[in-house]
Amino acid sequence: MLKFLRQPAFKDELPAGPETDGKYKSMRLQVFLGAFIGYAGFYLVRKNFSMAIPALAPLGFEKTELGIVLSMNAVAYALSKFLMGSVSDRSNARTFLPLGLILAAISMAFMIVPIRWIGAEHKLLAIVVMAVLNFLVGWFNGMGWPPCGRVMTHWFSVSERGTMMSIWNCAHNVGGALVGPMATYGAAWFGSWFYGAHTELYFLIGTFIFPAAVAVFIALLAYILLRDTPQSCGLPSIEKWRNDYPNNYSEEHEQTLSTKEIFFKYVLNNKFLWYIALANAFVYMVRYGCLDWAPTILTEKGIDLKSAGWAYFAYEFAAIPGTLICGWLSDKLFHGRRALPTMLFMALVAVFIGLYWAFSDNLTIVIIALIGIGFFIYGPVMLIGVQALDLAPKNASGTAAGLTGFFGYFFGTAILANVVIGAVAQAAGWNWTFALLLGACMMAILFMGLTYKAERK
Repeated sequence: MLKFLRQPAFKDELPAGPETDGKYKSMRLQVFLGAFIGYAGFYLVRKNFSMAIPALAPLGFEKTELGIVLSMNAVAYALSKFLMGSVSDRSNARTFLPLGLILAAISMAFMIVPIRWIGAEHKLLAIVVMAVLNFLVGWFNGMGWPPCGRVMTHWFSVSERGTMMSIWNCAHNVGGALVGPMATYGAAWFGSWFYGAHTELYFLIGTFIFPAAVAVFIALLAYILLRDTPQSCGLPSIEKWRNDYPNNYSEEHEQTLSTKEIFFKYVLNNKFLWYIALANAFVYMVRYGCLDWAPTILTEKGIDLKSAGWAYFAYEFAAIPGTLICGWLSDKLFHGRRALPTMLFMALVAVFIGLYWAFSDNLTIVIIALIGIGFFIYGPVMLIGVQALDLAPKNASGTAAGLTGFFGYFFGTAILANVVIGAVAQAAGWNWTFALLLGACMMAILFMGLTYKAERK
């Protein structure tokens, strides 16, 4: 482990009293803001390449080639979230997160090299370099969730974690929402500085350089705000401070674990983590199966692309209140249990998928259905991550969440939502894809149900 990434040593604990309580409260807010802002920053330099594709076609690149480049991001992210999660469990979150964000920003900024200086004249080389860079973007983005999960488990106890994680989870909606405006205004503000009258190249600044520069600034801000653990600040553990000890708590979980312990003692042999990882694959199949294919389904049903775009927007926007409510319910109504609210929300997702299926040629009902799906699907997406944190020791949280994330992005998104649904739609039509989505809801409920009794204990 590089020295600057090593976890900071615990400081002597401050005496209990009002001053320590005040410091704890202010540090929790500061650390939470650092995790929120830092994670939002990752979404400024994650999916930018997909926005650049329409501008690359006139430069001589074909959609099939660009699709290969695009796929590298998802594959790298799935692998990194799991593998780099284990590294984050043995690292200082304060340096690990900003490092990943800066490296992702640099990789994104260098995307202008194959586009501008290699170009379609040397297409094979340009595509290979773009694919490598987009792979690196995905890989370094995988360094965002695990340190945030580590921070949240160390600074927020189990009985409040669902609520706080639901608020934090909105960071990706905030970051993702800013990418479009930044691309537009970045090109307008700075495009002429770099490319003069070559307006066809302005997008390079707005899509790649401007977001990368902002991401580097956010990384520095996150470094200022974040702290690894309360103990590294001379504060007691969150469980001791709030007198909120989960049943599986142990003092050993406060110490750094070896890679062998993390993988073989606490993660890979934990059958309940495997259950929620499988559930996550089906949740992500529904999430991206509905989201990614919505414009295609609706335009084929005769709904214009502009209206389809508004339906897409409604789906994403509904995620914010749905996530917040789901997290709050898991803490206040279900007392820190995650399986039951996840199962209930997935059942309601199935109801709205049925509505979507039955009235897919009626734009009003489709928008209502997509709002319902978006509202209810993102709660389970968030809660499965929280449950992974709950089921593992605090110093194995990144690896545990990485396992569920790998299943969600690799199997659920890349294979089931993109490849399988696309193939079934092509071969058998959209009716069968809706049937698959309903089946995925049932499978998610089944696997979450296998954790219900254990979670109650």
